[in-house]
Parts: sequence; structure tokens; C-alpha cells
Amino acid sequence: MDLELKDQVAVITGGSVGIGLAVARGLAAEGVHLVLCARNGERVEQEAQDIQSEFGVETLGVQADVTKAEDIDNLVARIEEVFGGADILINNAGTGSNEKIMDASDEKWQYYWDLHVMAGVRLSRGLVPFMRQRGGGVIINNASICAKQPLDYEPIYNVTKAAQMMFSKNLSDEVIGDNIRVNCINPGLIQTPDWVKTAKQLTEGTDQTWEQHLQAVAEKYAPIKRFASAEELAHFFVFLCSPRASYCVGSTYYVDGGWLRVV
Repeated sequence: MDLELKDQVAVITGGSVGIGLAVARGLAAEGVHLVLCARNGERVEQEAQDIQSEFGVETLGVQADVTKAEDIDNLVARIEEVFGGADILINNAGTGSNEKIMDASDEKWQYYWDLHVMAGVRLSRGLVPFMRQRGGGVIINNASICAKQPLDYEPIYNVTKAAQMMFSKNLSDEVIGDNIRVNCINPGLIQTPDWVKTAKQLTEGTDQTWEQHLQAVAEKYAPIKRFASAEELAHFFVFLCSPRASYCVGSTYYVDGGWLRVV
């Protein structure tokens, strides 16, 4: 199926590893030019170069901490300088938390608010004007099943991901008249390097392997009884970016192997 994405420009935050990198590669395979940003400048530049060499698309790797407004301003300026704007924005940068509400500091709450909510707000403000000039666009916010079904050990993550989901709905209503489609994806268990790192830490010095730990997590939470690969999730992102998903507007989609316990 031709997804009609060739020669569009996509911006992906957290684009050097895990889900963001898988989405980048999936879009590049469809002929999409890419702007990847991440905190590790050396790694994001190398991944951008590798994708350009493999897929023959134009790429730009930009070092940016999206919790900082000034880094976002610089990112938007680089996008305008190199590509004249963008057609697709994937707000993907994020990470889990681990705390109790009674113990967590204001600074930790603010960091996650900036990372999961304000980064998307600021990037949307910066890139929507270009999308209007281009006749439309797509914004996808990568939230989490925890926005709907919280895990008890990460309340800050749960709260900020829920806010990200509501932000998606409100922004969608605001910009659909400009032919800009906004949607949200709530993944479940996706086997990213973070999951593997945590599993190795938890099983070090025990009789259980990290693979066995992840399988136990999957058995507990997901009726499908396994983690998804980042590439499996990326396929859905790529579809939602395409005109083939032209009637998908203002929705939240769960890609969770059946984990969500409500309808």
C-alpha cells in the first residue's frame, strides 16, 4: 500500500533510541525526510546519518532537551532553516517516574510536566504555522496506557500522560479546520532499551534472567502474553501519519496487547 508520505518532513522528539528511532526508520522507509532531536547530540546525529545512508532521505539530527523552552526555540529555527517547516510532528520524548506523591518534590513534578506536556505545547506552537502554510499536517502525541490505567509506582508519569492525552484532544479541535490532524497513541508493553536496562538491574544476582523477568511482566499484564517490539508500534504511528488515516481525528488509540481492562 502506498501511504502517500514521500517527501514529507517529520519531526520526532526522543528520536535517537527506542520507539522514536523505530518510528523514524518506519517513516524513512516511506520516503519521509526527518528531523530527529534528543539530549545526546552525538547519538542523534549518528542515527540521522545512518538513516540517510540507508534510506536515501534527507535527515537532520539536533541536540535538544525538550524540557527547555530555549532548546525548542533553537530546534524550530533549525527546522525552518533546513526544511522550511514540517508536515508531521511526533511528540515522543518521555520517560517513566518512580515516587510517592507525598514524597515527590515540586521540581520533579515540574520536570515531568515540561517533558510530557509543555514540550508538545511549545513544539505545536512552533510548527503549526508551517503546517498551515503547507496546507495541513499531522501531530501525534505518544502518551501511555498509564494515562487511563495507572501504575501505582509512578503517579507523576500517570498524571502527566493523562494531561498529554487531554492536550491532544483540545489541540485537535483547535487545528482541524487547518487540515491538521492530531491524535494520541497510548502504548502498553513495548520492549525498549529502558525496559531491558531495568530488567537487567532487577535480576542481577538472582536466578532469574532479564528475559524471564520481562516475560513475567507480560504474563501478568498483557493478554497477548508478550511485549511488542518498537517496530510493531512504529507501524501504527506511520499509518496514522498518512493520508490513509484521513478520518482519524482527535482520538486516542491503545496499542497494548489487550492490557486495558475497560472499554
